[in-house]
Amino acid sequence: MTILFAWRYFVGKKTTNAINLIAWISILAIAVGAAALILVLSVFNGFEDLVKGLYADFYTDIRIAPAKGKFITLTPQQLQQIKGTAGVKQICTITEEKAVLVNNEYQSIIYLKGVDSQYTNVSGLASHIKNGKYDVGSADKPALVLGGGIENAVGSMAGMNLNQLTVYLPNVKATNFSGLDALNSYNVDVTGSFNLQQDFDNKYAITNIGFLKFMLDLDPDQYSAVEVALNNTEQTEQVKNTFQKLLGKNFKVETRYQQNQSLYTVMQVEKWVIYAILSLILVVAAFNMIGALTMLVLEKQKDIAVLKSMGADESYIQRIFLNEGFVLSVVGGGSGILIAVLICMLQIKFKLVKLSGSSFIIDYYPVKMVATDFLAVIATVMFISLLAAWIPSKKASKQHFSLKS
Repeated sequence: MTILFAWRYFVGKKTTNAINLIAWISILAIAVGAAALILVLSVFNGFEDLVKGLYADFYTDIRIAPAKGKFITLTPQQLQQIKGTAGVKQICTITEEKAVLVNNEYQSIIYLKGVDSQYTNVSGLASHIKNGKYDVGSADKPALVLGGGIENAVGSMAGMNLNQLTVYLPNVKATNFSGLDALNSYNVDVTGSFNLQQDFDNKYAITNIGFLKFMLDLDPDQYSAVEVALNNTEQTEQVKNTFQKLLGKNFKVETRYQQNQSLYTVMQVEKWVIYAILSLILVVAAFNMIGALTMLVLEKQKDIAVLKSMGADESYIQRIFLNEGFVLSVVGGGSGILIAVLICMLQIKFKLVKLSGSSFIIDYYPVKMVATDFLAVIATVMFISLLAAWIPSKKASKQHFSLKS
């Protein structure tokens, strides 16, 4: 019954136009705040999905690395056990080391990543080749696939280099690290380059694991890591625990999230900090609502007196004006959410809002609507609106008005 009173007070004509004006201003502020929250969260979700997708093409579902030191020792039997674990799609053995890549007067410090023939089955990097092709050569005829940033730094381009590039790697058998024998060098061809994400493009070059193990004088059973692709990512934690029990505490087994935990944490913190800042728009709307409801209480003095004379208690009067705040929040919040959904759908379909510059992988703002964001926005709108309505509703319930003129 109280909601009917609240609805009639909302749609009914007021004797003072200022009450209507302030009420509609509060509704507009709520709509703008709700729409802004949905739009910003949806854009954050879009960028988060995009970044996760790019990182997922480089970081695999699970990575097995040494708990201490740079290298692990895995026998063929252990590798077969890892590959034969339920849920595993494919594995790839990895060797990594810092190196210096030189092209005449140009040079760059890189992370040289040696991979086996299964790398394209556990990683999506090969789908991001921009020049040349994915070809890492062989142990006796090595080739490099460079990140786009490294390619620019050393002035190289796949298939167009007149001379081979030289890669310098640490000589683990050197006795004097200040002399010329501290580094091993080898001439290599560049067969391709990739553009994936700046962190990778400026850091990594890919080659075959046989060449890198030869240059580092590693034993056949020594590796930097094993990267694992799964049939179903929902089994990640289960497979990770199986690997940890199988291999023991000397091995560090990480999921894709754990390999990039700081990145994902920062993205979530940024998202909810922006959410908190934009919620201030709703706080501004709350002040307008307090003003509108306070003036409405003054206008409905006679109605309150009549209701009290008919037996309505203080809680009943308070619920009427709380429901009035609820009506304002539903009209404002609902309108804002509908507008935000329409804008998001237009952006998804027509990509109307473009990104400035041309350095990013896409030229428009990505958008992804998530149900939990809508629930969070609805809860925030309702909480702030009802909190704002509580002050004038409490005042209305406590005051005593007389029907005498």
